[in-house]
Amino acid sequence: MQPLLYIKLKKKLTISPDESVMLQQIAYLWCENEHLLEEIKTCMVYVHKKGEGNRAVIDALDIIKILKNKYPQLQFEIVGEPHTLLIIEKTIKRKRPIVFVICWLILFFGSGLAIMNFHSDVNMYETQVRVVQLLTGERIERPLWFQIPYSIGIGVGMLLFFNHAFKRRKNEEPNPLEVEMYLYQENVNSYVVADEIRRKREK
Repeated sequence: MQPLLYIKLKKKLTISPDESVMLQQIAYLWCENEHLLEEIKTCMVYVHKKGEGNRAVIDALDIIKILKNKYPQLQFEIVGEPHTLLIIEKTIKRKRPIVFVICWLILFFGSGLAIMNFHSDVNMYETQVRVVQLLTGERIERPLWFQIPYSIGIGVGMLLFFNHAFKRRKNEEPNPLEVEMYLYQENVNSYVVADEIRRKREK
């Protein structure tokens, strides 16, 4: 009976430039023949070379061709993803606190201006004065006892909405920003994979 190899490719893998990729790095493998499985795991499936860009796609068919040449007796079963996206990155750069501070300041003042512009557009000041007048029966031009808690409430509401206060979470549910970032990354990966496959076909 011919041995059957189950291959489940990973969605993506990050490697360094000029790095060789073994099958066990990009896929989960299972075979009844454990000795054969250990040998297959170390099979080279991709070698990055200079000038090939920072993205590459390894298709399941490419892997089958490589393995079939070395192990003609093997049978294959592909489970899950039909390809793996390789991201080629150089050594991680050191953190730059100055850049972090600049970005933080831009985001802080930018979001502050956005909130103030929104309040100006809807005339929030007059609304607050009117609400206080309805509650107390007299018009107060600077109802600080109402405005200060309202301002604090905006900050607390943002923390609750994004489900993240520093390194603590109120539960395991992802916040909206994380969901949007995940969807954005998935769309980028899908585009890169489709573009790489198109280029391969053209070649």
